[in-house]
This record gives sequence, structure tokens and C-alpha cells, in this order.
Amino acid sequence: MIGLLQRVSEAAVRVDGATVGAIGPGLLVLLCAEKGDTEREADLLLTKMLGYRVFSDEAGKMNRSLADVNGGLLLVPQFTLAADTKSGTRPSFTPAAAPEDGRRLFDHVVRQARTRHAQVETGVFGADMKVSLINDGPVTFWLRVDPVVATR
Repeated sequence: MIGLLQRVSEAAVRVDGATVGAIGPGLLVLLCAEKGDTEREADLLLTKMLGYRVFSDEAGKMNRSLADVNGGLLLVPQFTLAADTKSGTRPSFTPAAAPEDGRRLFDHVVRQARTRHAQVETGVFGADMKVSLINDGPVTFWLRVDPVVATR
């Protein structure tokens, strides 16, 4: 499972012109399930996302997590993160989970996040979304939980 974390001053998602999710300071996370991912990988990624120290402390060092700063969490499904770009000029999406598995795992992450964090907003799985953000820093991290590693 892949998560692209962006520390933001603000972020929002619109579908058909209507805002469906918006946060102030916090993390915008683009989420992608890959073939072989299960709820175990989703849970491991969520734990890592909530605890990842990307916010500055008093000394200006990245020592605070989303939970520490009580920031917003905007989760957006994005299967294109699994693209295979090794050859040619058109990406292949064969590494991505099937749509029904991707939806199930995205919904699982959202449910679990809402039990563990105060402010969780989302995009809409399968929708044509318009995502806007102000990346703070810029600070962006790519996190991946490999199903092979997760089962050890």
C-alpha cells in the first residue's frame, strides 16, 4: 500500500464543483492499494502516517507527528501511484489493486483513521476529483508498506 504524504497549510477536494473534503494545516495523503495488499498493510500504513514526524518543533526540527499537532487529515484515493513507468511513454497500472479491492482498502483506512484521529476528511473513490493544496515547505514523503515485508 502506498501513501504520498504532503504537509499542507490547507487542502481541499472538489467533485462536480462541490467541496467534499477540506482541511487547514495537516496532511494531504494520496492513497493507493496494490495487488496483494490487505487490511494488514492498510493498518500498518495508517499507523506510520499518523506517527510520521513531519511537523516542526520549537527548534525547527521535524519532530512532531500529525497527532502531536492535531492537524487535519485529508485522504484521497489515487490508483495512479502504483503506475509502472519503467518502459515506454505510457504508464501501466497492472501493479494497482483491482477497483473493488482498492475501494475496500481505502474505506478501511478511512474508518480506522476516524477512530484514531479527530479530523479526517476524504475524497471520493472513483470520482473525477479536483485537488487543491498549499504544500507547506514543500514537504512531501512517499511511504510504502510491501505485503511481503508486512507478513514477516
